[in-house]
Amino acid sequence: MLRFAVPFAGALSLAACATTAPAERTVAVTGSIAYRERIALPPTAQIEVRLDDVSLADAPATNMATQSFASEGRQAPFAFTLTVDRADIDPRHSYAVSARITDADGKLMFITDTRNSVTFDSRSVIDLGTLLLVKTH
Repeated sequence: MLRFAVPFAGALSLAACATTAPAERTVAVTGSIAYRERIALPPTAQIEVRLDDVSLADAPATNMATQSFASEGRQAPFAFTLTVDRADIDPRHSYAVSARITDADGKLMFITDTRNSVTFDSRSVIDLGTLLLVKTH
């Protein structure tokens, strides 16, 4: 009887892996963006949040994921979710999230001015909390 129980238990564990594997292949980087100034955004403001591989100091960052949307009259804070395939993450590399808000003409209004590093580990969701943007002149 035990001879049949062990292979059956192994088959069940494989079946469980098959149903959870797709979710484990991706990692979601979440958070929100805000700014300190008491300034209302125009309804046409555009928000962009990026996850970049920033490993090479002398080369442009490689974009891993982007979320762009119009404010449509809503005001900060704005939530974001950036999803990346775990296979695209190199543990030897450095990753960071940046954000910007522009007006309808593309003029920069707010931007992150500090590095918001992301450390990938076994978690499927990494919450960065609130990223503060600064006003541009």
